[in-house]
Amino acid sequence: MTYTVTIVIDLSALALFFLLLSLLESQRKRKGLRYPPGPFPLPIVGNLFDIPSERSWLVYTEWGKTYGDITSAQVFGHVLVVLNSAKAARDLLEKRAAIYSGRPAIPFFDLQVISPHLYISVAEQNHRMRWNPWFVLSSPITPMWRLRRKMLDRGLRPSAAVQFRPMQKEKVHDFLKHLLSQPQNFRHHIEYLQGAIIMSIVYGYDVEGYNDVYLKTALAANAIGQAGVLPGSVLVNALSLLKYLPGWLPGMGFQTLAREGERLGNDMVNRPFQLVKDNMRHGTARPSVTQINLLELENICDAVEFKKGERAIAEASGSLYLAGADTTSSAIGFLFNALALYPDVQRKAQAEIDAVTGGRRLPAFEDRSRLPYVEALCKEVLRWRIVSPAGMPHMVVQDDVHERYFIPKGATVISNIWAILHDARVYPDPDEFKPERFLTADGRPCDDPALALVFGFGKRVCPGRHIAGDTLFIVAASILATYTIGKAKDAQGHDIPVGNSYRGAITSHPEEFKCSIVPRSGKAEELITGSGGDEHEMHVWSG
Repeated sequence: MTYTVTIVIDLSALALFFLLLSLLESQRKRKGLRYPPGPFPLPIVGNLFDIPSERSWLVYTEWGKTYGDITSAQVFGHVLVVLNSAKAARDLLEKRAAIYSGRPAIPFFDLQVISPHLYISVAEQNHRMRWNPWFVLSSPITPMWRLRRKMLDRGLRPSAAVQFRPMQKEKVHDFLKHLLSQPQNFRHHIEYLQGAIIMSIVYGYDVEGYNDVYLKTALAANAIGQAGVLPGSVLVNALSLLKYLPGWLPGMGFQTLAREGERLGNDMVNRPFQLVKDNMRHGTARPSVTQINLLELENICDAVEFKKGERAIAEASGSLYLAGADTTSSAIGFLFNALALYPDVQRKAQAEIDAVTGGRRLPAFEDRSRLPYVEALCKEVLRWRIVSPAGMPHMVVQDDVHERYFIPKGATVISNIWAILHDARVYPDPDEFKPERFLTADGRPCDDPALALVFGFGKRVCPGRHIAGDTLFIVAASILATYTIGKAKDAQGHDIPVGNSYRGAITSHPEEFKCSIVPRSGKAEELITGSGGDEHEMHVWSG
């Protein structure tokens, strides 16, 4: 015990020494310039207690109101910069993408050592760079990152995404049936729907029920990833030296979480990737992002490059699998929440759909241009309750000066998308759900460049944005065509209030709420069960 206490004291002294060195070096570089304004830091710990682990975007928004569009905080000498306006975010993350596209080192991910073991020898595993995880969203920009990103862009480009639309409609039709049999479990159905879609897109795999091992792995890994990625989420991210302390000490619970994350991460990368390879070898593989990239890779003859390419594909597919299993399901959850809260919006969207389909078939992707209000409704879902309100953190790779503020190399930069898309000067009554924001006075679609920021910036823009948009549209149109979502009743027949609160770290989700989900008519129920519609109409639906 005495030895352990000595280690703790030595590490604390070492941390203080390096902190003082960092502060002195920072003062030297700043040359009289100051950091962006922000809350007053305490000695040593800085703003450690000002940064929340959940709903941080709301705190950052308040900072913006007090200190301006660009604010900053410090934790143990490390600088956090928050961008609270579209102009500030674009000026830095897009116009200066060359120096603002890094990712901050995440000590919690380093603990997990979640680089997959695929095609890596024991010697390589012992010497690999632990701070360079396989997850594309959090990985720094390296040659391997570029290769992974190339794989994702190839498999998810608009021309490739179109081939997945029949599958998306098939999965959504199954979703409608699940709602009919168990409407009270709509949240689980949403989770299952998105898992089924992402597994089919990435691996050509049909999820086998709600307890499917691949689906459960993705959801569990996502929960751990979100628990450890943002500033303030776990203490080791603020004080990385804690990773050297024994796990039995108070406050070291993150180590257990990290070990489980490592196991899940390796399962996510290796197991479904190997499944696709086996299916390709047996001639039973279905179209998928992984298959597309493996077929392209067959043109490479060099054995070393082939193994490197296979590893990049496995990691890219695992990244898409992890990110996609949770994000779009968040948007669909907020869609249900909005429809239950705003019945007038629901009725208007249903009238538009009925005018196009005549109530005789389900909407199709081909109807999208004739459903501007439904399209605007989907955009408002993305603005009203943002899937990733604070985005993924960026890192500055060299010292910079912006508007006479000093932004040091290594600073973490947060784009507060919530503040941008809830700015009352741009979006009057920002907490109200109003699809009309995205329509002209005569009901035609209008573009809002700021909305695209929900998918990220520059080199870091989400490669799956086209798939996500397609999924949200076909889910919204299909739900509106067949169901009415409203307030649930209690035992006395009184309306149960529908809340509109939300939670989360990287990805936000609506808090638990109850609602009624009832087929609009007998004809709608026939469309849900597949017993209605003539041959031509069903052909239109299936694409």
